[in-house]
Amino acid sequence: MTLVRFGPEGAEKPGLIDTDGQIRDLSSHLADLTPDQLSDTNLARLAAIPQDSLPVVDANVRLAAPVTGVSKIIAIGFNYIDHAAEMAVDVPEEPLVFTKAVSALSNPFDPVIEPRAATKLDYEAELVVVIGKRAQYVDVTDALSHIAGYTVGNDVSERAFQRERAGQFVKGKSADSFAPFGPWLVTRDSVADVQNLAVWSEINGDMRQQGNTNQMVFGIAEIVSYVSQFMTLMPGDLIYTGTPEGVGDGLSPPQYLKPGDRIRIGIEGLGELRQEVVHGP
Repeated sequence: MTLVRFGPEGAEKPGLIDTDGQIRDLSSHLADLTPDQLSDTNLARLAAIPQDSLPVVDANVRLAAPVTGVSKIIAIGFNYIDHAAEMAVDVPEEPLVFTKAVSALSNPFDPVIEPRAATKLDYEAELVVVIGKRAQYVDVTDALSHIAGYTVGNDVSERAFQRERAGQFVKGKSADSFAPFGPWLVTRDSVADVQNLAVWSEINGDMRQQGNTNQMVFGIAEIVSYVSQFMTLMPGDLIYTGTPEGVGDGLSPPQYLKPGDRIRIGIEGLGELRQEVVHGP
């Protein structure tokens, strides 16, 4: 099942994408796609609704982030072998975990806002896990059952803030608009093999990243299990799972984002993000 949120900002409704690619309105069955709607039981209830009983929505409607009420954003660094190499770091022996501020959350087609004093603005195409069931000290063999589904994310980064301003990655990862995700939430039962999906990014029509989730150092189940050893993951939490090679910082010479640049990021079967970089306040 592929779920969406649609409509004007502040008045979004829940919906699904039917087998013909049309958006169907789910608002008569639930108020919104919130963390408490992401359990297996509730998702099965939604999947059982006859699609032709749901109103068709205008195809040109605005799509918002597919889940609202996210409580935290976790991210995994250097989780693709070639990306670690292009960034001149050793492949991690354990997942490198950092956070992004919840205030960085953004909709799938909203602009990326250049923060003040930014000099090294960058993009990262990432598969994002959406947690559906509370996860604490979960085993790898049980980890996937705690996932509601998957979506597309851009782990927008300011490399100078991240590496040259002391402290932790969070400073370079958390400006407003630095965590766009969407446009769909594809439930885990609709993804045949989450470890074999193409991941790509394009800047101004130039293909930059062309990877596959089979290149991850730590797979999705391992990531969820690992993070749950250090913190309790709650329904609606997001995990950005790393990016393939081809980020702007890894090119020679580096090619950082600037206002006016257009970003497209996609993952096989999960849709794509589109953003334009704009000047900040």
